Amino acid sequence: MCQGIENKVVVITGASSGLGEAAARHLAERGAIVVLGARRQERIDALAMELTSRGYRAVAVGTDVTDRTQVRNLVDTAAREFGRVDVMLNNAGLMPLAPLERLKVDEWDRMIDVNVKGVLYGIAAALPPMLERKSGHIINVSSVYGHVVDPGATVYCATKFAVRALSEGLRKEVKPYNIRTTVISPGAVATELLEHIVEKDIQENTKEFVAKIAVEADTFARMVAFAMSQPQDVDVNEILFRPTAQPV
Repeated sequence: MCQGIENKVVVITGASSGLGEAAARHLAERGAIVVLGARRQERIDALAMELTSRGYRAVAVGTDVTDRTQVRNLVDTAAREFGRVDVMLNNAGLMPLAPLERLKVDEWDRMIDVNVKGVLYGIAAALPPMLERKSGHIINVSSVYGHVVDPGATVYCATKFAVRALSEGLRKEVKPYNIRTTVISPGAVATELLEHIVEKDIQENTKEFVAKIAVEADTFARMVAFAMSQPQDVDVNEILFRPTAQPV
């Protein structure tokens, strides 16, 4: 599945592990040029080096998505190195679960900064040149928790509902400019996301549940590739997927 992927310049946030890393590998192997953004510079440097050593095209740019200047630099670097940005994959996210009554206010702030404002900063950086070229594809990452609300996940759910709302508004606004938009909502996927949960009782219970049913991160990467590989006149706006065994 290389149609619509080969030679596309794809900017990926949260590329140092999990869904972002899997997407970078999958797309690079299919001929995309991947520009990797994440806070953990050593991780994305190693990934870029691995991909380039295998003959693929990859560049790493240290990026904290809560800093709009750094996100702009990520996109500008991609455009400077490769002439354009074809796809912006706003993937960076955090999931520190806890009931509201535990008042983890700092965690709420951090989730809003990364999960919502980080997506907005990615859109703000990538959208203007796409509007000018009348071409591009913005892919945002929500969650099953952007469709349902579970106790203990309230703020996380709110951020992921917000990503879906932003994506739908973006879809309607960019229709005159030939820009495609996709929001992908994964269910349980085997990643480092659960390490963000600092409440040990919740982390243990969540890990136990996820370990029984989780699918590999490459599942998400295939969803990204599917959305990208459609003919230009086909706009896959929303993908919701779960492990077959996941009831919620």
